[in-house]
Amino acid sequence: MLNDYSAAQDDIFIKYKIKLMAFIRFFIKMLLENLLKIIQIILFFMRKVAIIGFGMTPFKARWPDKTYFELAYDACNEALQDAGISIKDVDSAVYGIYNDLFERQFMPDIYVNDYLGNIDKPGTRVTTGGATGGFTVRSAFAEVASGLADICLCLGVEKCNDCYDKQTGTTTPEVLKAIAYSADMTWEYPLGMLAASSYVVLVNDHFHQYGNPTEEHMAKVSIKNHGNALNNPKAQAPMKLTIEQVLNSRIICYPFKMLDCCLYSEASAALILASEAKVKELKIENPIWITGVGAACTDAFIGNRKSIGALPSNIAAAKRAYKFAGLEYKNIKKLLDVAELHDAFSGQEVISYEELGFVEYGKGGDWLDDGGPEMNGELPVNPSGGLIGCGHAVGATGIMSTGEAFLQLQERAGKRQVPITKGRAISHSIGGPGAAYSAVIVLER
Repeated sequence: MLNDYSAAQDDIFIKYKIKLMAFIRFFIKMLLENLLKIIQIILFFMRKVAIIGFGMTPFKARWPDKTYFELAYDACNEALQDAGISIKDVDSAVYGIYNDLFERQFMPDIYVNDYLGNIDKPGTRVTTGGATGGFTVRSAFAEVASGLADICLCLGVEKCNDCYDKQTGTTTPEVLKAIAYSADMTWEYPLGMLAASSYVVLVNDHFHQYGNPTEEHMAKVSIKNHGNALNNPKAQAPMKLTIEQVLNSRIICYPFKMLDCCLYSEASAALILASEAKVKELKIENPIWITGVGAACTDAFIGNRKSIGALPSNIAAAKRAYKFAGLEYKNIKKLLDVAELHDAFSGQEVISYEELGFVEYGKGGDWLDDGGPEMNGELPVNPSGGLIGCGHAVGATGIMSTGEAFLQLQERAGKRQVPITKGRAISHSIGGPGAAYSAVIVLER
């Protein structure tokens, strides 16, 4: 009897031992499978992030037959196809939409999210003026790098010409008014502050300090970027111009002429960002890695700045991005194959040559005269045509610029392809009141 009882106890012990061993094996297996994630969480280690897909609509003055969310759908669909995935594979989304007044809809991002079918997943909106696209890329990068998402949709859209002024029968006054609302409503808006006038203050003061950019320098930027757009089938303003044509075009806000200014556009652009593990799982053959991200915001009220002829946010964002990527600010020009810069106004591009570290301060005009930023120059700038040539659909623009850098590094840019020898590019966005925001993204293949 006693022996039977002991045998039963032994059986129970063996069964529990088997279950315990099975549990331990399962626990060890799960621990090993998730060890990397656990270490990343403990150490706050950033994961590698790649761009695996890009899509954009043509940039146009007007899309009368499409809503803003239909434009977003077209860009998103092209990006998903480029990456070889579907919307179901996306874990989260970040939307860049600058101005609710353009779309005549507050919180337009939620309707974009609905139309894309991205239901029951996280969605975030970014709005930082002309830098909206660049900051949207930054936010999407953070989603994947932090481990919050393995695949993130980064999409920008703007349909500004749905604004309409019934008194003049045109869209222009309403568009300009919507942009002007970004100025300080107490001290700047009542004085007639517009985007052009805020950049003119920057360019004129820089000219008085350093002797550049001159009107001829600005005309050269216009000729370059409109000319580059001739090779971009999705560009809004491809043109072959002469110095005389630019200098003789209508004055918008001295010294800016009409051909020195970008056009406001309707368009959408989208990127697909993925973790290194997903890149391997999807067997992406030519991923482009985001190796540096930098951003900054200077005084919104221009009167508070130490100098109105400089953008400290440009310098700070560039230095952060380069340091993130392990690159030297002073040597950056020699380390890049191509740069896509924010050129809402031509003089602004010349100043950015200096502030992003391509040349010494005050030498941007000289570098331009030497052909440095031309397609066959030392560092091609804006092969896409930039904002002046391709267009400026505010929320989409920085994503378009990053997408162009992506295509260049993949050597898929068609007639505007530049030689890729270093395997590295940057995109740059600035915006907000007095161009307070700046973002720089470093890409490598």
